[in-house]
Formats: sequence, structure tokens, C-alpha cells
Amino acid sequence: MNRYEPVAPPAAAPSHAPPDGLHIRHLHTRDDFVACVALQHETWGADFSERVPAAILKVSQRLGGVSAGAFDARERLVGFVFGITGVEHGRLVHWSDMLAVRPELRDHGIGRRLKQFQREALLQLGVGTVYWTFDPLVARNAHFNLNRLGVRVTEYVIDMYGSDTDSALHRGLGTDRFIVAWDIGAQDTPDRREATSTARVLNASDGDGIPTTPRFRAAPARAPLRVEIPLEIHTVQDASLDLAGRWRTTTRAAFTWALEQGYHVAGFYRDAQAARGYYILSRKT
Repeated sequence: MNRYEPVAPPAAAPSHAPPDGLHIRHLHTRDDFVACVALQHETWGADFSERVPAAILKVSQRLGGVSAGAFDARERLVGFVFGITGVEHGRLVHWSDMLAVRPELRDHGIGRRLKQFQREALLQLGVGTVYWTFDPLVARNAHFNLNRLGVRVTEYVIDMYGSDTDSALHRGLGTDRFIVAWDIGAQDTPDRREATSTARVLNASDGDGIPTTPRFRAAPARAPLRVEIPLEIHTVQDASLDLAGRWRTTTRAAFTWALEQGYHVAGFYRDAQAARGYYILSRKT
């Protein structure tokens, strides 16, 4: 969900029940740090060169960083979260750089537990806001970030990490990202229900599943708009890089136009029957 979103590939391994004795704690032994580096390789591919090394995972904790893992009863690492703390406009903030959960254990709330552990650790340091990125085309992460954590989308960045990385997840897609802010210092961190809407879709797909070129026309005052994405972009990517690239092009155009016009991302919902996801965009009058 963060710098490099750990997304389950098409036809992923069957989901297993959450491991017995699951617990979250800071990484602190040499074995912990080495296991975290290994899980980065397993998640983003053997050729992934931008991994965070064991030394950085360790020393960052001395300066307010968070390197934490989810462990089973045998102390096997099954997920981790990593980020660094810094200063923005004179206040402490945190950049959450990586989050990963083993594919067979996703959809069991482990990612959310890691984020909540991170939140509690950062609140003790006086941090009020956590930033990270996620790919707008990844429906799983849109749902998690917007509906479960209640983050705010602050910016759309084109190819934030370059147009050509060595992760197979980015083939033909580049690295466009939403930058989001999680206001952990708020009294109540929102846990949104999935939004629904019948608003106009800027890039509605046709009968063949091909997204159309956005038609840029603002909706009437207070009327929302929608941006469509496939529910499984990596299934599309494996079938056709051209089609995956078209989804990137049309959503990029839609989001950049909408944000420039004063719209904000108000929610996300999934239509399983149509195998589509929809962002809800709204604006104040």
C-alpha cells in the first residue's frame, strides 16, 4: 500500500486462516531484520533492488522510525510495516514507506493490525499525521486505505518512483501514486463504510472492458463524479499490457483534471458483479 503495494497476483494461493498466536512487535533481532528483507524479495520479486536493508531497518528506530512485524506463534514473520519520521513545517510527521503481508494470509486484518501498531507507536512520539502512497489502480488498497483507515488523498503524482522499476508489479503501468494523509492525532480515526453512487463516470469502460477517454465536464454544484478502475488490475496487466496502460492513461487524466477543478476523493466502492471499482469525487461549492 505504500511505496510498493504488496498486491496478491491473479489466482493467488488459497487464503489460510490467521496463524495461531499472531502478535505484532517491533523488529529487534538480527533474524527479524533479515527476515524482513527476505519478505521484501518474496513480495516484490527476486529482482527488486530497492529493498530497505537490515541496517536501515534497525538504525531508523533510533530516530523515531517504525520497523514492526507480525509474527506467528513460531516467531515466523508473516508481515511488516516500515517508515521514517521527519519534520514538515515545524511539526513531526511520519512517512510510511512499506507494508507487506504474505499472500496466503491477506484479507485477515493483519495489515490493519500493523497500521494500528504503527499508529500507537507514533502517537507516543507526538506524531499526528502519517503519509504514504498507493497506486490508484489497485482496488484492494483503495478499499483498505479509504474505507478502513479513512485516509485523505492529498495529491496525485505521475510516476512518483520513475517510469521503469525492476518490480514485475509495475510492468506497463509506471508508478503513478496517490499521496495520502492519515490523521492519527484526530480524536476519532474514521472507519468509513463503502461509498456508493450513481454519479457520472469520467472514464466509463465499454462492453469490451476498455476505458473511454475522459470527458471533462464538471458536474452541477455538489453533484459527485466517479472514476472507474478494474477490480484486479494485475489480471488485466497479465492479459494485456496495452489495456493496463490504457487504464493508467485514462485514470491519470481523470484524476489530475478533477483535482485541479477542486474535487477531492470522497470514497471508493466495489461492484463485484461488474468486476469494477469506483472512486467517488466531490467538491464544495
